Amino acid sequence: MTEGFETLAIHAGQEADPLTGAVVPPIYAVSTYKQDGVGGLRSGYEYSRSANPTRTALEECLAAVEGGARGLAFASGLAAEDTLLRAVCRPGDHVIIPNDAYGGTYRLFAKVLEAWGLSYDPVPLGDVDAVRAAVRPETKVVWVETPTNPLLGIADIAALASVAHDAGALLVVDNTFASPYLQQPLGLGADVVVHSTTKYVGGHSDVVGGALVAGSAELGERLAYHQNAMGAVAGPFDAWLTLRGLKTLGVRMDRHCDNAERVVELLLAHRNVTEVLYPGLPRHPGHEIAAKQMKRFGGMVSFRVAGGEAAAVEVCNRARLFTLGESLGGVESLIEHPGRMTHASAAGSPLEVPADLVRLSVGIETVDDLLADLSQALG
Repeated sequence: MTEGFETLAIHAGQEADPLTGAVVPPIYAVSTYKQDGVGGLRSGYEYSRSANPTRTALEECLAAVEGGARGLAFASGLAAEDTLLRAVCRPGDHVIIPNDAYGGTYRLFAKVLEAWGLSYDPVPLGDVDAVRAAVRPETKVVWVETPTNPLLGIADIAALASVAHDAGALLVVDNTFASPYLQQPLGLGADVVVHSTTKYVGGHSDVVGGALVAGSAELGERLAYHQNAMGAVAGPFDAWLTLRGLKTLGVRMDRHCDNAERVVELLLAHRNVTEVLYPGLPRHPGHEIAAKQMKRFGGMVSFRVAGGEAAAVEVCNRARLFTLGESLGGVESLIEHPGRMTHASAAGSPLEVPADLVRLSVGIETVDDLLADLSQALG
């Protein structure tokens, strides 16, 4: 029997505890496990860096909702990214990255992995021919965000999978903005999905985490080896909180999308807004592709403000219900100035974002209250 997304999110990897019947997996706050004789591991557990039952429950659920062969949970999204890249690349290799990407991802490439010997080129991923032209013999990964952070660009996952595979490279998709509820990259040809589970998967701004989901068992085993060898794993309480959030992802994402669509309507009509960036708009250059590969268009909205950087900063400062803060994907609405906040590390680079840009993470509050707050903040 094929199970639906919400059923998998609530039940996959989460069988009732055999001892007590508890319907929620326990928090196994343990570092080591008694062995049944030397080398006799009970249920495969020996040390919680290698495996922990609470983390196992989360990893199995993540694999199920993404349609993957193996899920792996990490201490942060960047820990997941670093582990992946060092598992599949070597010094001298090359990666294609988005020319509009999360600032922390860019910093990882530019300030950490480049010194290790990994080169990269930022490319507009909405242009499949440009990606194909950027491929080199040493290209090992095409790294995709769709939608991108913070300009909400869209990349054609299936088309880029073909380009990557023709070159003998892997297609990696950061699915953080869409979430597995709205988009299934592995089913479109991706090899690995990356998440900052801090965001929509956790959904409550109370836990930091990351994840990888591999499309094949062989690649999953390779990544699992590096997860253990490098050690940046999710702790049991963090895994438990993330799993709790994942159970309600479907219903939360529906409300995030509902509210974002109303926010977009307000922004389009406002005199102080010069451009609205949202893949749900028919005018968005990636709208048709997004409509094919996404269930809905998400809860992230970016817009540009008349009056430039100073006016954009002032909008952020005037907001009250929209909390001024970094991160995204929680139940509460957030507002930020990417150029000075999440993407400050990209200043002066090809990934620098417009100074008049404001990014919203639209939460699940009463939408009329959100609209009233934005109206007063925009003036």
